[in-house]
Amino acid sequence: MLIGEVARRSGVSARMLRHYESLGLVRPSGRTGSGYREYSAQDIRRIFHIESLRSLGLSLREIGRALDDPGFTPSALVDDLIRQTRERIAAETELLTRLRRIDAADPAGWEGVLQVVALLQALGSKSADARQRAALSSVDEVPVPVEALVEAALSESDPNVAGALRWALARSGDGGPALLAEGLGSPVAAVRERAVQSLAEMPGGEATAWLRDALAHPDVVVRGYAALALGARGTAAAVPTLIDMIVEGRNDTDAADALSVLASDTVTADQIATGLVDRLAHDTAEAPARGRLTQALAGIPGTTAARALVELSHDEDRAVALTAAYLLQLRAAR
Repeated sequence: MLIGEVARRSGVSARMLRHYESLGLVRPSGRTGSGYREYSAQDIRRIFHIESLRSLGLSLREIGRALDDPGFTPSALVDDLIRQTRERIAAETELLTRLRRIDAADPAGWEGVLQVVALLQALGSKSADARQRAALSSVDEVPVPVEALVEAALSESDPNVAGALRWALARSGDGGPALLAEGLGSPVAAVRERAVQSLAEMPGGEATAWLRDALAHPDVVVRGYAALALGARGTAAAVPTLIDMIVEGRNDTDAADALSVLASDTVTADQIATGLVDRLAHDTAEAPARGRLTQALAGIPGTTAARALVELSHDEDRAVALTAAYLLQLRAAR
C-alpha cells in the first residue's frame, strides 16, 4: 500500500508518516519499482499502535521505546502520565476558576481586569499582611466575587486575616451564606469552624436560617458557635444548646451571657429558667456542672429563676447552696 492510501485509511498525514520514518518509528517494508514507499499490513498495524499511544499522551520517543524494547513495562510510565494529567487538570481548573471570578467581577476595562487579578493573587499570597490588605480593599476598591472571599475565609489560619475576610464577607452582598454553609459539611474540623464563625458575622435572615440548621450539626464546636450567634440575635431556638454548653463546660461563660441576652424577653426568660432547673433536677451532671447551672441563673430575671435560687440555697452541695444564697442577695440589692 502506497503512502497516500495509508494516509487516507489511517488518518495520519503523509507528512507525519515521513516524520515517523525519519525517527525510525515506522519503516516501510518495501519500495515499488518507481521507488515509492510501500507499506505492509504489519506496518499499518504499527501506525495504529503509534496513534493509540499518542492518544494517551506519550511522546514519540516514549512510543518508540514502548514498541521496540522487549523489557519495557508500562506501569511506571502510565503512573507518571496519570500524575502529569492530574497536575494539568488542576492547573486548568484553577485557571477556569480565576477566569470565572474575573467575569463575575464584571470589570469595565483591562485596567479593571488587572486590578481583580492582582487582588485575587494577593488573597492567595504567602504574606499574611498582603492577604489582610486584599481582604480590606475588596469592599471599597475592587469588587471581588463572594466565592473568592468564601474560599479564602475557609482556608485562612491567621486570626487577623480571618477577621478581615469575615468583615469583607459581611459586606459582600448575596450568595455568601449559602457558600459558607457548604463549608459546614467539610470533613476538616478547622474548615467547619471557620465556616460557622463566618456565618455568625453574616447579617440577614439567610445566615440566621443556616445557623439554626447548624444547631443540629454533629460537630459540637459548630453547634456552639451557632448557638452563641443565635443568642446574640435573640433567637430562642438556641436555648437548649446553650444550656448543653453550660453543662459540658464548653464556652460556658459565653453561653450564660447569651442566655442573659435572650432572657430580656419574659416568655423566653421563663423558658430558660425552666430549662436550667430541669437540668439541675434531672441531669446526672457532676458538681462542677451543677455549679455552672446555678451561676447561669444569675442573669435570668423572673419568679421561676428566683424560686429556683431559693431552693438551691438549701442544696446539699454546699458550693451550690452558697452560690445560690449569694445570687439571691444580689437580686435583693437591685
